[in-house]
Amino acid sequence: MEKTAYTQPDVHIAGERSGPLKGKTFAVKDVFHVEGIASTAGSPDWLRTHPPAVTTAPALDVLLKAGASLQGLTVTDELMYSLHGENKHYGTPLNPLSPDSIPGGSSSGSASAAASGDCDFAVGTDTGGSIRIPAAYCGLYGLRPTHGSISTAGLIPLAPSFDTVGFLSRDFNMLKQAASLFYPEAEEEPADVYLLQEAWDLAEDQQIISDLAPLPARSGGLSLPHLQETFRIVQAAEIWKQHGSWVTQHQPAFGPGIKERFDAASLISNEEAAEAIAERNALRDQLHQLIGQSVIIIPTAPGAAPAKNLSPEQVDEIRSRSLQLCAIAGIGGLPQLTIPVKSAGRQISISVIGAPGSEGSLFNWVRKHISNDEQRLSILL
Repeated sequence: MEKTAYTQPDVHIAGERSGPLKGKTFAVKDVFHVEGIASTAGSPDWLRTHPPAVTTAPALDVLLKAGASLQGLTVTDELMYSLHGENKHYGTPLNPLSPDSIPGGSSSGSASAAASGDCDFAVGTDTGGSIRIPAAYCGLYGLRPTHGSISTAGLIPLAPSFDTVGFLSRDFNMLKQAASLFYPEAEEEPADVYLLQEAWDLAEDQQIISDLAPLPARSGGLSLPHLQETFRIVQAAEIWKQHGSWVTQHQPAFGPGIKERFDAASLISNEEAAEAIAERNALRDQLHQLIGQSVIIIPTAPGAAPAKNLSPEQVDEIRSRSLQLCAIAGIGGLPQLTIPVKSAGRQISISVIGAPGSEGSLFNWVRKHISNDEQRLSILL
């Protein structure tokens, strides 16, 4: 394929000669430490000012020891601070599902590589939606795991209280096989499954709701704009704590949107951050009570992949609505499994969200209950 997905396509590491993933290949978002390689984090200035890694990230070691081979480091939005997937320096990775559209970010290159079939699966990160949104836009299965369930050691941080390691694949069974290295198999069924009404109110295409009609729609009593704003403040405060000194010292040549977000993050006071953290903790408790042992289904993104080269105002509007959906699992630290589906012949994306640690149950429920033929999504109950 055309190597638009990659920043460092020649970084290859062979997996072990045996293991459950023997013969499989994976691409990796260029924010993970790989021994002897300097990461770009989507920024030439970051690459210029940081040395090569001395060890490989533990999450990648798990995959390599299982027999999978790493084949290239992929494009990310600058310092992972975007959901759009357009990088001023390294370009916009191809969205094979819709070539005139963005791939979504910040795991843009990983999604592009997986969607093109250039690898069996790809590894990315998800802080505010960076697995889920590219999966939705590129027609992929994606997993954002329970926060803290997979080691983020050897990962360039963004906002540590939200950062997760996630996976993308065109094939459900491939995604499940890679994820099963980190999660036990599960046989139990969730106590309840329903559509979260306030999330579906954000969906641009309401047709899918008729396909999901066997499931009830219920309100969770959530204000998604409030979740999104709380998430925004806490995330921005953590990002500035992680990277503010480097930004101030090196004055990196950030592209549109990224610069403005870092500028805004620099203005958040300690008092504002503390208030938002306390509210985040309260909202997390509320979400855990809401989920219980249930599964909720939401649209992964408000709509299909947007066109390239939109105005900054349009990008911000799409980002805000997307974050309202992504903040549910983000604030809750919850696992979210993203599923490409057909509705009236069109490609869209839904997600199932469960309780902390329920990844195995989510995979099991989707495998048993979602039939995804070429024309219609069906829930088999």
